Amino acid sequence: MFDFQDLFQWDRFITPTIIKTFYWLVIGLIVLFGLSGIFSALAAMAISPFGGFILLLSSIAGVVVGVVFSRIAAEFILIVFRINEHLGAIRDQGGMR
Repeated sequence: MFDFQDLFQWDRFITPTIIKTFYWLVIGLIVLFGLSGIFSALAAMAISPFGGFILLLSSIAGVVVGVVFSRIAAEFILIVFRINEHLGAIRDQGGMR
């Protein structure tokens, strides 16, 4: 985790530690919106069964795609910070001057 001091010092990045929290918040929002879409689809099936079924499938697909893309975005951010750490280690070894 990070200390309160880390907010005022630039020796250590805090984003890699809090990105996991944001990832789980995004997953929670995706699931909530997906459930909302599923319930809307079930209500729409009373009016138009085919339209409600299409809405149901698109809600489920939206949840799956949202979870996958949020994971990709979180991993991309973590990879960028990991590259920074590795480049710093290479620089400290004297590989690039």
